[in-house]
Amino acid sequence: MDESYPIFGEVISPAYLQEKFDDLKPLIPYLEKELGRKYVTRKLLWEEYRGAHPGGYGYSQFCHHLNQLSVARKGGAVFTHDPAHRLQVDFVGDTPGYIDRDSGELVKVQVFVAVLPYSNYSYALAVPTQGTDDFLYALGKCLEHLGGVPQVLVPDNLKAAVIKSDRYEPVLNKVMEDFAEHYGLVVLPARPRKPKDKPSVENTVKLVYQRVFAKLRNQLFFSITDLNAAIMDKVREHNQTRMQREPVSRQERFLADEKHLLKALPPALFEKRYYAELVVASNNCVLLGQDNRHYSVPSQYIGKKTQVIYTRTLVSIYCEGKQIAAHPREKGSGYTTKLEHFASNNGHQMRRSPDYYIGMAAQRSTGLTRLIKRIFEMEKTPELAFRTCDGLLSLQRKTQPDVFEEACEIAYSNDLLSYKRLSGIIRQCALAKAQQVAGQTTLLPMHENIRGKDYYN
Repeated sequence: MDESYPIFGEVISPAYLQEKFDDLKPLIPYLEKELGRKYVTRKLLWEEYRGAHPGGYGYSQFCHHLNQLSVARKGGAVFTHDPAHRLQVDFVGDTPGYIDRDSGELVKVQVFVAVLPYSNYSYALAVPTQGTDDFLYALGKCLEHLGGVPQVLVPDNLKAAVIKSDRYEPVLNKVMEDFAEHYGLVVLPARPRKPKDKPSVENTVKLVYQRVFAKLRNQLFFSITDLNAAIMDKVREHNQTRMQREPVSRQERFLADEKHLLKALPPALFEKRYYAELVVASNNCVLLGQDNRHYSVPSQYIGKKTQVIYTRTLVSIYCEGKQIAAHPREKGSGYTTKLEHFASNNGHQMRRSPDYYIGMAAQRSTGLTRLIKRIFEMEKTPELAFRTCDGLLSLQRKTQPDVFEEACEIAYSNDLLSYKRLSGIIRQCALAKAQQVAGQTTLLPMHENIRGKDYYN
């Protein structure tokens, strides 16, 4: 069978059927190996090839076939994408910025980029850092912009999402797991140093340079909000531009084939969770150190270790895998409690009680007894006052009786019932007493060796 093909009346032979090609093909492995050696160029290899094959390819054809055969021998993956299936995300390498109005300094920012590979519909947002909080904020805004959730998220192995990168089983950080669970996403990080795992977003990053950064290069911005407004405007133009070799734009394909297939967004926005292991104190509470605030749990858990999961709005407390309490999160020091958590309100006998502390005070100080009685009159949940009473008893042991009684009288008269207030009053009373003693002068007795003022005249 004749393997030549007629084109416009001529008969030509395909390149891979020519004798020149048969001479070049066996040399490809050797040529590739030699190209990896220092100082060796294609020009040098071509000169050596022509020396052995005077009728061989010219330099341009030699390079063309060398490239083609190398690609064919190595092979490559052809990606096909289903609509609404994957969302590829990354940060761009370059860092644009805005000018701080107060200092005049350029503030660098990071630009988050995402793309749906099926339609190549793109999204970009500038955020202050690549940290977990900013990454998840950008990702949440992206899903909100898309109006739905794809099935799979493909991030790079950035620290904001991945604790330990691994070719087969990367370890996600806990916050990323919480985010994925909230939105119903499967997270499949790209393999380390394998940009071909997310070619769509890699190509989108290049387009962001060309169609966003390049077009904004002569503009000045004075806030990240203004910068993002300009970025979003240029990305919208990019999405609305007809694709090469395609009759539609990215936005048209996204709206027609993809958006309706995205999963619905959850009814509430994602809130980052924080984790702590805390022991229940004798006052039935765990102390959340970040806010310096106490949250109550049932009295039977006093002394036990708990797991506390808290968000911006809620504090949940667990013991042995069971939720034992939940409170709205409140900022600032103080107590957030429920009456049913305390033994004095549900009939259980406690080792300590108001009578216990009043009795202890009666053995030591009349002023302290009045003060502690007043504290329990004011506090509806007695257990919350136990630690304060412990502190007052400690102050009594360390203070001179007359100073302590005077301080208690001042505190009682002005309803200053906390440990810190009484401690401050004691310091003031002690200082006043010391100044009073220092101010008392003693007349020196007359003595023949003491010189009077007349001596110096």
